[in-house]
Amino acid sequence: MAICKTDPGLLFLWTASPSRVLAGEAPVQLSPSWRLMLMGDGSPTGHLQLLTGHSVEVDLIAMEGQPPYSPLQYGTEVPAEVKELSGSLLRRQVWLRCGQKTLMWAESWWNHQDAQNHLHDLRQPIWASLGRDRVELFREVDGLGQVQSRALERRFAAANPFWCRHYRFFKGGRVLTVIREVFSPALETYLGPSSMVPS
Repeated sequence: MAICKTDPGLLFLWTASPSRVLAGEAPVQLSPSWRLMLMGDGSPTGHLQLLTGHSVEVDLIAMEGQPPYSPLQYGTEVPAEVKELSGSLLRRQVWLRCGQKTLMWAESWWNHQDAQNHLHDLRQPIWASLGRDRVELFREVDGLGQVQSRALERRFAAANPFWCRHYRFFKGGRVLTVIREVFSPALETYLGPSSMVPS
């Protein structure tokens, strides 16, 4: 798979299922407030707006075509759940800002037709696009972890590592999109420290 020039070059330090994180089996434990942020089923963009008091602005990095899923083409860095999307795919990458602060980087994978049907404005948060159509969705968080990235260090103006998660949106029992998000440590201003020592 050709790597887009805007790819942030994520290096995964570890990943774990939500159940393993809750059971204390991950190398680093999330504090309770960060558990709500990363493992809850609410809208992350809605949470950012509530926490900061600023509307969420989207800086579109790239929206590019991808071939149908194949482990050989996509590699291990792509969430395995992407294989549940059929046909040729689109990958969208964005920065999410509140005021002057960039608080998240996100990427999502879509079937071409689903993207056309639901992403009416590429500079809007995904939840806003889906909410406009009153789409009924179910979110399932599939993985949590920590990553390193020089590109994210520069944009977040913060040191590695960064918390990340990936999840699926289901519509009518089928996967609509797979989303991965990486969070800026600046959110600790509102949520407190992200990590805690395992008991």
